[in-house]
Amino acid sequence: MEIKRVGVVGCGTMGSGIAQVCAQAGFQVVVSEANEELLKKGLGLIDSFLAKGVQRGKVTREDKGAIMARIIGTTDLERFADCDLMIEAVVEDMDVKKKLFTELDKICRKDSILATNTSCLSVIDIANVTSKPEKVLGLHFFNPAQLMKLLEIVKTIATSIETIETGKEFGRTIGKTTIIAPDTPGFIVNRISIPFRLNCIKMLEDGYATKEDIDTGLKLGLGHPMGQLELQDLVGLDVTFAVANSIYDETKDPIYAPPVLMKKMYAAGWWGRKTGKGFYNHTDKKQ
Repeated sequence: MEIKRVGVVGCGTMGSGIAQVCAQAGFQVVVSEANEELLKKGLGLIDSFLAKGVQRGKVTREDKGAIMARIIGTTDLERFADCDLMIEAVVEDMDVKKKLFTELDKICRKDSILATNTSCLSVIDIANVTSKPEKVLGLHFFNPAQLMKLLEIVKTIATSIETIETGKEFGRTIGKTTIIAPDTPGFIVNRISIPFRLNCIKMLEDGYATKEDIDTGLKLGLGHPMGQLELQDLVGLDVTFAVANSIYDETKDPIYAPPVLMKKMYAAGWWGRKTGKGFYNHTDKKQ
């Protein structure tokens, strides 16, 4: 199946990035939000990201205009009726995703592919609310979607080979390297990275080292571009907290249990850049 028109549900941090990447690759894109205010904010994120690219000489003004022209914003799910590929990028809540996929199954064409950007939830559970689980897969982008080169393609026990091949070709078209992940909690990358990140938080909690020393050690000792606590603030503590809890609930493996410090930071709303405060202070960077 040839993908020409892509739909993206959700225009927050991840959804806006996915929409931009698809438009930059030449796809016609329809992106939705729950209301006009959120939609305007999401489209503004895309415009701002591209504007910075123009300033840095990465994107021409003409290209920026062409990319924005390929993106249509909407608050009406019916606008997705003609999309060849749908990518869901809403909150990590199974009930929310199931409700959305039930609606998309009624709206979208029978031959269209439905994808979820979930970073940890069961894709087959989402697929089972549709009439075509063989056409459902996971397309897990990494934050920021505009810069991160990896795309995890999650294959369920019901996903067809044709759907996977279409997903792989789509990934290549948008400039991503794809890997095929099993439909298990955390897939591949988060299954590996979450315990590492939680251990850094636990080390800080137990007073083994300062946040600065932990992050400097990882950057200069292991060659990481960012320290794990810096990365945590970028990703959002709420996201990692949800992923860790989801994997722990499924596996009961204690290495995925969030540390006490993380629980308290979550309760306080110290989620990182998105709230202005996390392990570091981001008040001047809050969007």
